[in-house]
Amino acid sequence: MQAQPWFKDWFNSPYYHQLYFNRDEQEAAKFIDKLIDHLQPAAGALMLDVACGKGRHAVHLAEKGFDVTGIDLSEDSIKEALLHQTEKLHFYMHDMRLPFYINYYDFAFNFFTSFGYFNTRREHDNSIRTIAQSIKQGGCFVMDYLNVHYAEDHLVHQFDKEIDGVNYYITKWFDETHFYKKITVEDEALEEPLIYQEKVAKFSLGDFTEMFAYQRLQIQEVFGDYNFGKYDVRKSPRLIMIARKI
Repeated sequence: MQAQPWFKDWFNSPYYHQLYFNRDEQEAAKFIDKLIDHLQPAAGALMLDVACGKGRHAVHLAEKGFDVTGIDLSEDSIKEALLHQTEKLHFYMHDMRLPFYINYYDFAFNFFTSFGYFNTRREHDNSIRTIAQSIKQGGCFVMDYLNVHYAEDHLVHQFDKEIDGVNYYITKWFDETHFYKKITVEDEALEEPLIYQEKVAKFSLGDFTEMFAYQRLQIQEVFGDYNFGKYDVRKSPRLIMIARKI
């Protein structure tokens, strides 16, 4: 069984979407509602959803009257997202490491740990640069990332899941710099099981503070969960950062 290349193939796989995105839409909508209540954007504000997937967050933002653009590396995700496109909702297949619009958006968002996938710090820095350049001076960037210490302490090393007749066997581990997840997919439609391996960088609040500052992004608020609880380095499941472009 040959391990598949990492995110390009995996993010385009129907198994990726089946495993991850039969998620609770109400939870996503509730988080967006709370975030917008907190940020208080102007009516019709221009927003960029970086690594938007199939666009569930972008769609909800557009329904609130904002002009939203979603970008994602996955061709299949963007194809599906485009089914929702309107005059106020736009989607493009785009690699976040490469420049996009410059000084255009009022807000940029990166949700659901849609970062930390690349091999080098330079690639991650390039991604932050793309996001920082895309927003106007004084604009706002919100990043929703895993909390490294919490993830280490609560890691479930092995489990399996069955979805619509497809079996997923999942193994997780970590080293000093990354979290890893091996996913074996068994489906009667396949001649042999598929194996994918995810890798996500262990970026701390300090790491992000440094990366952001280099791109003139200043972190102003940090929350530890989707209810906007106080961030605790050990107890918080998420690392949600709100930064301004200075």
